[in-house]
Amino acid sequence: MLGFGTPKDRATRAGEAVDTLVGPEVVLRGELRFAGGLYLEGCLLGSALALEGRPAQFTIAARGRVEGEVRAPVVVVHGCVVGDIHAGERLELGPGARVEGRLHYSVLQIAAGAAVSGQLQHCGPAPAGPAQAPATPAPSDEAAPTA
Repeated sequence: MLGFGTPKDRATRAGEAVDTLVGPEVVLRGELRFAGGLYLEGCLLGSALALEGRPAQFTIAARGRVEGEVRAPVVVVHGCVVGDIHAGERLELGPGARVEGRLHYSVLQIAAGAAVSGQLQHCGPAPAGPAQAPATPAPSDEAAPTA
């Protein structure tokens, strides 16, 4: 048939299962809500929003294009995005990625050759670092009682 196999042995890209494939000749307009793996080879003119509380990964292929907002736990960009990206867990920019907009992420991976025109905003928990010694209390203005 289309060569994608059964759901059990579905194609995987970037190590994640692809539940939905949007082909290279497809142009979608409007709001796209999804869960699971979404792989975009075509064009989305609108927003891609992962369903709250559900695992989701949105991958934009090298020829893929999004003009609008992207919100998902994991976002992988190899193509072009014009709009803001909100990646709650991880944002990966491949070597051919071209992004114009604000990038909100917890973990960010940028390959050599990727281009970003916009702002980077870390939104996740602070990375674990060495423990700091507690601050020494400031001397008190009150005199200590004498015995």
